[in-house]
Amino acid sequence: MLRRIHSWPALIAAVLLAVLAISGAILSINPAIERAGTSVPGDGQVSVAMLAERVAQHYSGVEQIQRSPSGSIVVYYSQADRTGADRIDPFSGQSIGPYAPSTFTRWVKNLHRSFLADTPGRVVAGLLALTMLVLCLSGMTLLVKRVGGWRQLLRPLRGNFSQRWHAELGRVVVFGLLLSALTGLYMSAATFGLISDGTQNEPDFPIPGTTGPVAPIGTLRALQATDLNDLRELVYPSPDSPEDFYSLRTAQGDGYVDQASGALLSWQAHDRVHGVYSLIYKLHTGEGLWWLGLLLGLSALSVPMMGATGITVWWQRRRAMRRIAGNSGPRSADTIILVGSESNSTWGFANALHDALRQAGQRVHTASMNQLATEYRQAQHLFILTSTYADGDAPSSANQFLARLDKFSGNNKPSFAVLGFGDRQFAKFCQFARDTQDALLARGWNRSMDLDTIDRQSTQEFARWGQAVGQLFDRDLALEYTHKSPQTQPLELISRMDYGVKVQAPTSILRFGPIAPQSRIARFWRLLGFNGLPRFEAGDLVGVVPPGSPVPRFYSLASGSKDGFLELCVRKHSEGLCSGMLHGLQPGERIDAFIQSNPSFRPASGKSPVILIGAGAGIGPLAGFIRNNTGKYPMYLYWGGRDPASDFLYEPELGEYLADHRLTELHTVFSRVKEGGYVQTRVLAHASEIRGLIEAGGQILVCGSRAMATSIQQALDGILSPIDLDVRTLKLQGRYREDVFG
Repeated sequence: MLRRIHSWPALIAAVLLAVLAISGAILSINPAIERAGTSVPGDGQVSVAMLAERVAQHYSGVEQIQRSPSGSIVVYYSQADRTGADRIDPFSGQSIGPYAPSTFTRWVKNLHRSFLADTPGRVVAGLLALTMLVLCLSGMTLLVKRVGGWRQLLRPLRGNFSQRWHAELGRVVVFGLLLSALTGLYMSAATFGLISDGTQNEPDFPIPGTTGPVAPIGTLRALQATDLNDLRELVYPSPDSPEDFYSLRTAQGDGYVDQASGALLSWQAHDRVHGVYSLIYKLHTGEGLWWLGLLLGLSALSVPMMGATGITVWWQRRRAMRRIAGNSGPRSADTIILVGSESNSTWGFANALHDALRQAGQRVHTASMNQLATEYRQAQHLFILTSTYADGDAPSSANQFLARLDKFSGNNKPSFAVLGFGDRQFAKFCQFARDTQDALLARGWNRSMDLDTIDRQSTQEFARWGQAVGQLFDRDLALEYTHKSPQTQPLELISRMDYGVKVQAPTSILRFGPIAPQSRIARFWRLLGFNGLPRFEAGDLVGVVPPGSPVPRFYSLASGSKDGFLELCVRKHSEGLCSGMLHGLQPGERIDAFIQSNPSFRPASGKSPVILIGAGAGIGPLAGFIRNNTGKYPMYLYWGGRDPASDFLYEPELGEYLADHRLTELHTVFSRVKEGGYVQTRVLAHASEIRGLIEAGGQILVCGSRAMATSIQQALDGILSPIDLDVRTLKLQGRYREDVFG
């Protein structure tokens, strides 16, 4: 529901919001430009009387003096048969130049306030301010839920380009947009009289009468007592009417000044309502707060970008929704599949399971978890495929499931199996899947299979789970599903370095480059410095589709595109289809590959220490991080191999990095040498040093096998316990990141 509240108003009003934001951004520049060309006296330095006296030395026939919120002074005058308006220097009273309001600015202001449509347009602008308020509040709530709470609001974000940019921009500009929306809504309400702006309390006009000879304006007591910075407007009396009065408007109130005595008459102080309106006007326009105006303008410029990325995310989510072919009714189905998904990605896996079971002769009903029926008359099997949202919460299509489960009244409870989808980077990996299983067991449902999990939508793990499902039906069940892969690019193997054969761990460092350009245009771009590689960084993933399989295998990159090559560190597995293919390549041979961004696995920016921990081929991206540490910030590498004579990966490069200080310290350990050990033993041996680095704000990146990563977590929990920290806390802070496999 919250996502709909956020999405639909934005989709409906996207274009008008962009117009409102762009026009507001243009207007936000004016106060800064005006202030830059204005001399502003200090408080108490110049009074209104002093200013008026200086103006009288250069102008006759003065009718009015105005001071804008940004401090510029404008004199309106009439001389002979002409009238004019000049901007003046408050210290001399001399003209700076003619005052000519910009026609373009006036047009943009009218566009911003009413879309050039007068009253109906003002109504639309007010509704758009309300829409922006709803978008800010709902968007911030969604973001907080996504990252797992307010304390995690600054943690790194995951997702594709549009998802990340939409959320990143949102958390940067939300307070500026929220302020603009609230103040704009208030001003719109005041425009239509829904609330008071305090201008109704005008001073009574004094009774005209002759009070004596007109005194020089510089001697009038009321004007002498009024600081120039408080002036809003001074209207001169008619020159032929000695009984007329000066009209004085200030920041504190309005009144009239007697020409002869200089006394302040009929003074009406501004009430609190007027003060509130004036403050809100200043906060909305930036007039009088030029720096705030620029900040709000920058925030407003994000609206078109956020609109574009938001629409893209919505469209991607819509496209990800799958139509379920041959979907049986819930009462007649033999098998039920329920899906919990936040971004609809889980539906593709559910559809693959649905089709496979139908081919196996089952009548299958597939629906969201929120559509759990009150009974299933024929079903023998229930499969629940669900992701986890934010910090262990239910995804949007499953947020009513547990409540509906209490209302299940059928006598037939099919045996169930739960499959969780998530990312092991999060502390509460697949937590909602676990909660779902616990809830079903607590209510007396029978489990046909143990809970299983899929890390980062691994198609290999999904296919393995499908084999276990097939045993329930006494037949092979082939589950093949993968997201549509991006367009691949051919890459040519430039060089290879082979290690580990003698210790039964063949590992190769493979370096690829782009295919030599054939066309003249391609060669021209190459001459300009474009190396022909897609953009990537160390720690990103390269997808390689091996011959004979539609499923890509992903490998962590040990280089960035700026290095001019794509580098992998790959261990050959005995039954590894893709690793075997890669190990069989010779220089000059090619592969087809694509890049998948992995921003969650790379050092955070800044000068804080970075602790890199890995084993075996997991050193690949870690070596890439060190290679690109051109700022020479503190980096410490802990790595484990088998035998330094056989599989000391990146040994020459690491020596160079130590020499030029891209690597601060190197700690290696080898398991097949005398007094050897594993990387976790070396980590434990440096407990005090690691603890000190973490206390100094350090971060940890771990790459390697899942078993190694588990051992590292256990070791670090022990190391950090004396300072009341653990790995889970570091993960929540974005200071512990993993890239694990196997």
